[in-house]
Amino acid sequence: MTAERPLPVALLLPGQGSQQPRMAAGLYGYEPVFTEAMDEFFDAAGAEGGPLREDWLAERPATELDHVTRSQPLLFAVDLALGRLVLSWGVRPAALLGHSIGELASAVLAGVFSTRDAVGLVLDRVGRLAKAPPGGMLAVAASTAEVAPYLSGDVVVGAVNAPRQTILAGPDGPLDKAGRALGEAGFVCRRVPSLSAFHSPLLEPACRGAAERFAAVRRSSPAVPVHSAYTAAPLTRADIDDPSFWARQPVAPVLFWPALEGLLAAGDHLLVEVGPGQGLSQVARRHPAVRRGSSAVVSLLPARPGPPEGDRSAIGAAVARIAGAGHPIGRATASRGAPSAAPAV
Repeated sequence: MTAERPLPVALLLPGQGSQQPRMAAGLYGYEPVFTEAMDEFFDAAGAEGGPLREDWLAERPATELDHVTRSQPLLFAVDLALGRLVLSWGVRPAALLGHSIGELASAVLAGVFSTRDAVGLVLDRVGRLAKAPPGGMLAVAASTAEVAPYLSGDVVVGAVNAPRQTILAGPDGPLDKAGRALGEAGFVCRRVPSLSAFHSPLLEPACRGAAERFAAVRRSSPAVPVHSAYTAAPLTRADIDDPSFWARQPVAPVLFWPALEGLLAAGDHLLVEVGPGQGLSQVARRHPAVRRGSSAVVSLLPARPGPPEGDRSAIGAAVARIAGAGHPIGRATASRGAPSAAPAV
């Protein structure tokens, strides 16, 4: 990687489980582009926008952040706003790769959906999923082959994040039983912050009828390749045109590692995580291309929640790393720091 031939940038957009209290709130009212993007989301959300904004900024939200009506729309909004912030610096990504709801945010950044249409689709999705039976997700430090004996009809593989990081999903009771059995067998497990069994058949009834909503909105070809974590390949026109492809995403397994493998098989990249936490960055650092130094990883935000200054410092460090990797940063970013007219938090 040299300044003369910088690595192409790929944006990684995280999904369910990466939500944090006041995620990226330190940038609201401080980074004008980020603030404008968040306000656009809250405005497009209509009557839901006010409560969403209040719970996002609150130390003690009225509705738990892990609830589907908060985690999904706010992750979508923060991913999208951070992506727009990076674009405002003059960075032109060569690819986008989202995890779970991050794929829909990727599609908006690439121009497949308009922001307003996508917000409506997200709110329709969470309204449906909020009616689904309760469940959860379990991260297991094991391969899909190793967890296979512990699966049942109710507990399935919900995501493949890395060769030895598999996410199970299902109803709470069977999921807890699988977790106990895996723990007794010596596997390390932890619950993923989620009150819903994302990427499992438990959500299928709730998703019925969602395809009609997707069919009713315009979908365009992406201006930037979107590597789908559901097909482990770049989105095709057939994928984009198929309403059921989008409607079934809460049910379908996430194949993040295979999608990352496909992205990096096409060439090395500077992988920039645009979302709360550093979950995808930690996964990406395990990839052989990153371990040998031919690809690299940059996180926009701190790994854990903290004061507003932590978000701002992390953004500054990310700007320096991206610029140091040979990507010129626009003058507007160099003068970053003057608060906008939005309320400071």
